[in-house]
Amino acid sequence: MSLDDFLLEAEDKMSKTEQVVVNQFAGVRTGKASPALVENVMVEVYGSQMRVRELAGITTPEPRTLTIQPWDVNSLHPIEKAIQKSNLGLSPSIQGKTIRLFFPELSEERRQEFVKIIRKYAEDGRVAIRHVRRDSMDQLKKHTHDSGTTEDEVKQTEKELQKLTDEYAAKIDVLVAHKEKEIMTV
Repeated sequence: MSLDDFLLEAEDKMSKTEQVVVNQFAGVRTGKASPALVENVMVEVYGSQMRVRELAGITTPEPRTLTIQPWDVNSLHPIEKAIQKSNLGLSPSIQGKTIRLFFPELSEERRQEFVKIIRKYAEDGRVAIRHVRRDSMDQLKKHTHDSGTTEDEVKQTEKELQKLTDEYAAKIDVLVAHKEKEIMTV
C-alpha cells in the first residue's frame, strides 16, 4: 500500500462522514416542509424495519405541508405511528389513503433547540473525522515499519493527512453556519 493510498482512503472516509452530517442536518426541521425530514423515519411493517421513503411517496404540495402516500394502504397506520414516535414534534393526520403533516411556525425556543441538535451532529462529525485521521496515522506507522519508507515521506504524508482533516472540519463548520442561518430565519 503506497502512502497516497493512505491519503485516498482517509479522504474517502472523511467524505462519507461529511455526507452523514449532511443527511442528519436534512432531518432537522426548519420553517419549511421538506421530504428529507421524514424519509428516514423507521417504520415497523411486514415484520421488519423500513424507511418511510421505501414505503411511500413523499410530496410537498404547499410550503408548510407534507403529503405521504403509501404504496400499500396497509402501511398507512404504521407510518403514522412511526412519525408520532419520532422526535419531530409533528402530528400526522390521515385523510383517505394519505397522511398529511402540517408544519406550524417554529417558536424561538424550539429554533434554539434545533440549533443545539445540529451543533451536536456537527461535533460528532468532527470527532469521526479526527478518528479517521488517528486510524490512518496508526496504519501509516505500522506500514512504515514494514515497508522501509523514509521518515521524510512519512512526515509529508502526516502533514497531508492533517491538512485533509482541517479541510473536512472546515466543511462541517460551513454546513453548521448555513443550517443555523436557515433555522433561525423566520
